[in-house]
Amino acid sequence: QVQLVESGGGLVQAGGSLRLSCAASGRTFSSYTMGWFRQAPGKEREFVAKLNWSGGNTYYADSVKGRFTISRDNAKNTVYLQMISLKTEDTAVYYCTAGDRVVVAVKGSYNYWGQGTQVTVSS
Repeated sequence: QVQLVESGGGLVQAGGSLRLSCAASGRTFSSYTMGWFRQAPGKEREFVAKLNWSGGNTYYADSVKGRFTISRDNAKNTVYLQMISLKTEDTAVYYCTAGDRVVVAVKGSYNYWGQGTQVTVSS
C-alpha cells in the first residue's frame, strides 16, 4: 500500500506564499506521476499540477501557471507545491495524488490520494 500525507496548509494573506509538502511512503515512485488537486467547498475537485517523478517534468493548470511550482526531493520521497502570489480564489483543500499511467488532469486516473490540507487565502 501507498500512503500520501500532505502538510503545510494554513491561513495566508492574498499575495502571500505557502509551500505544501506531500510525504510518500510504502513504495518508491520512480516511475510514477505525482500531482496536486484542490477542492473548494461546493465545487468539484480540480487539477492543479503534476510532475513525473523520474524526470521532473511538470504541467500546470492555467489558473496557477506562473504562480505555483511543483517539485520533488527524491531522497525524501516528498513532493512539494510552492505557491506564491496567492489569491482568494486559491482557497481550497489541496490533495496530493500519485499514479501510474495517469491522464494528466483526470482525477480518476490517479491511484493514491492523501487526506488533504486546507489552504485559506484572506483578502
